[in-house]
Amino acid sequence: MLKLGLIGKGISRSQSARLHVLLGRMCGMDVSYDYLDSDQIEDFDLIKQLTTCSEKGYAGVNVTHPYKTSARKLITPRKRLPAALGAVNTVVFREDGWRGDNTDFVGFMRGYKKQFGDAKPGTVLQLGAGGVGLASAFGLRGLGADKILVHDKDITRGEELVATLTAADAQAEFVSAENLSDAVRSADGLINCTPVGMNQYPGCPFDVDLLGGQKWAFDAVYTPVETAFLRTATKSGIEVMTGFELFFFQGIEAFEVFSGAEIDADAARQDYFNAYPEALTG
Repeated sequence: MLKLGLIGKGISRSQSARLHVLLGRMCGMDVSYDYLDSDQIEDFDLIKQLTTCSEKGYAGVNVTHPYKTSARKLITPRKRLPAALGAVNTVVFREDGWRGDNTDFVGFMRGYKKQFGDAKPGTVLQLGAGGVGLASAFGLRGLGADKILVHDKDITRGEELVATLTAADAQAEFVSAENLSDAVRSADGLINCTPVGMNQYPGCPFDVDLLGGQKWAFDAVYTPVETAFLRTATKSGIEVMTGFELFFFQGIEAFEVFSGAEIDADAARQDYFNAYPEALTG
């Protein structure tokens, strides 16, 4: 039995369990995947919870909001984790210590390449500088983006992400609200890393009148998969990548880290949609 779990706050709607169990089945492994919701655990403490998981035989756990940054401080990073990326979403328990990784940024890169091939990102405007924004921004860095423009309503958070990217030798710039329209028009790619577009936060995070002329767009939201932003982008002739791609590829990357298996992503995609056809629409 490969024992896995997810640590986070308010995670009851996560789809991670069904993905990891399915991937295990593909590999002939029995997999259990527990939701360790801090809202449901009395006197929750991250170090205590990780220690408990290690002692109870978990191979590893995923970590999500709001504990990714704290988890990064408690682990030894795997070699591929950029030093400046101060968050982890995957912790593996080894006899010689806890190893951490961030499969979100790798998953973003895999999703981008699957959707857009070898096309370079160019100049990209990203809305949102939170956890998923950190991962996608480092994914853009890994893909060789010419410039990463960041806007966040929390100016301090946005400027901190820009400073982190700059320290990692990426070309990055914070965009103020006053300059946002010009940035949208001039961008090759547009990314939404805000909650706008989720079922509980409907709407489009970009001014729809400014869409058209950009080359590609990505929405980190995947409930629903087809967001108002991506529908409008498609109608405007922009190629799109859905948030499902990030969820799917980061999950495969995490499972490979946990299990040591190598997953056929195309076969896994087919199996997942056969088992959960609603994932196509969210």
